[in-house]
Amino acid sequence: MNIQVPADRPSDQPASKASRPSREEAEAAVRLLLLWAGDDPDREGLLDTPARVVRSYEEFFAGYGSDPVEMLTRSFEETEGYDEMVVLRDIRLESYCEHHMVPIVGKVHVAYLPNGRVVGISKIARVIDAYSKRLQIQEKLTAQIANTIENVLQPKGVAVVIEASHQCMTTRGVHKTGVSMVTSRMLGAFRTNDSTRREFLSMISGSRGPLEG
Repeated sequence: MNIQVPADRPSDQPASKASRPSREEAEAAVRLLLLWAGDDPDREGLLDTPARVVRSYEEFFAGYGSDPVEMLTRSFEETEGYDEMVVLRDIRLESYCEHHMVPIVGKVHVAYLPNGRVVGISKIARVIDAYSKRLQIQEKLTAQIANTIENVLQPKGVAVVIEASHQCMTTRGVHKTGVSMVTSRMLGAFRTNDSTRREFLSMISGSRGPLEG
């Protein structure tokens, strides 16, 4: 089976309906990998594995079917003049390394300074899921979350910090456990104002603890 992704399609966008393989083709690919690994896909324990893996992939990569921009389009201006920092910390992160297709597990901290409007806090979490439920690298994921919040809400500033453990490092290759990767994206006031940035970092510093990996 020869499945190719069109060269002109952005790497983080889903395949079109015309080019996307069928469920049967996806299950056949899993079966082929089981054979390649050296096992027998016809043995009892593996008979339903191709179907299970495909169903799992639908959940793991559900972000390709989500529009993060649309999630933030409904905002509210009845804030009684609230213009202080809005911070969400310790948002659970589950993503997948685009190099080895193994989990990236950690947490995300997000803050923004409203510029007259706020958004429902669950929408921020949904934006994180929309980007994380794709094949990713942490640096790009961090930038995507921050850039989308800035572009849609147009706040005075946005800050995103991600702390995560990468199984491509802990369960293969160098096999170094207990290592977490930290990335950040500071925009607007969080980039230009030292006190604003320090306030945000102080607010999330107490949340740091062991990451699941």
